[in-house]
Amino acid sequence: MAEWWTSLDLFMKILWCIAIATSLIFIIETVLTFIGIDSDVDTDFEISDGSFETDVSMNLYTFRNLVNFLLGMSWTAILLKENIASKALLMVIAFAVGALLVAAVMYMFKWLAKMQQSGNIDIYKSAPGCQGKVYLTIPSERKGTGKVQITINGSVREYDAVTDSDADLKTGASIKVSEVLDASTLLVEEINSFII
Repeated sequence: MAEWWTSLDLFMKILWCIAIATSLIFIIETVLTFIGIDSDVDTDFEISDGSFETDVSMNLYTFRNLVNFLLGMSWTAILLKENIASKALLMVIAFAVGALLVAAVMYMFKWLAKMQQSGNIDIYKSAPGCQGKVYLTIPSERKGTGKVQITINGSVREYDAVTDSDADLKTGASIKVSEVLDASTLLVEEINSFII
């Protein structure tokens, strides 16, 4: 082992150090990802444009991307060293492979992020017009609060409710959401069903 190391020139020693170090970091990151520890630790140093709508999966300046770039670049240079005589050409190819690896990983994470679903519902956008049933009687003319169960995006949710109606809305009455008053309270109206 010592003879092999001393036989390498400085260029190859640097490449091997980068390859071994980044390979170990990559293995540790992968293990931490699979056991779920990396979700609690933020190792990314992000350059933000001040927008709250940034796509984290497409952030170029992260520790993970640096490791991926160095991993692809170093191993490509080591594997192609015997086939390419020019160090300049070798490094151009190695840098291109490193950049392609970063791009591939970024787009893979972006694709995976699209498959993720949030359980949060924006009540202000989703609730108006939804129909449901009165769960607990709603006093008339906003004199008190009752409860309703409505279906939003395929799931049944329970909210506090008030009504402008001049009669109480009894348990089991069909209702429609007229307005969202706050994150937990809806203004509802009864749906009158006519039998013909």
